[in-house]
Amino acid sequence: MKKQLALALVLAAASTSAAAYEKLSHTYVEAGFAHQQAEVPVLAPAGVTVDDMKANGGFINGSVAVGEKFYVFGGYQKGKDDSIAVNFEGFGKIGEFEIDAQQAHAGVGYGHQLSDRVQWTGEVSFLRTRFKAKGDDITQDTARGDDYRASLGLRGNLARNFEGWIKANVTDGDMYDKEFSGTLGGLIKFNDSWGIVGEAEMGSDQKQYRLGVRWSF
Repeated sequence: MKKQLALALVLAAASTSAAAYEKLSHTYVEAGFAHQQAEVPVLAPAGVTVDDMKANGGFINGSVAVGEKFYVFGGYQKGKDDSIAVNFEGFGKIGEFEIDAQQAHAGVGYGHQLSDRVQWTGEVSFLRTRFKAKGDDITQDTARGDDYRASLGLRGNLARNFEGWIKANVTDGDMYDKEFSGTLGGLIKFNDSWGIVGEAEMGSDQKQYRLGVRWSF
């Protein structure tokens, strides 16, 4: 009887642990490395072209569940490209400059459970972006703007210790011109609290990649 009771307790503990791995948490903090590629918003004379920005830096994001279905989220990332080339047709590179890129976002989301392991999500968010340039012959050194984004996607546990998500986004405002983009992300779970998170956002004018550590609670 004692052995049966001990076995039942072990199975119950294992079941609880497995359930924790399967939980889709909307309450977490994550931080790590960020890479952003974007067209530089500059007014260049005829024959002059500017290479795309490729900024490396860091990010921090967070989300908090509000009830069973809603959540609020936000984040900030910053990066720098030290050598953006300025080219003149027929002559090649004629100069370079650097850019500091910053972007903050905040929004609200809704998650609807489709099954024990899958839910669809809808989000609306506000983005604030700033590019600051430094270099010779820079007449306007700062470009900033506000944008709004709507997203629809799916999120689910693809394995006991792996969670994935995909989203379709449309962003419009000062820095984005009705840009459609896709987001693909994944989380490798070490336990019910810690994991490695990676995410890629790909649009026609901007691309962002993030790799970091997430703490869910």
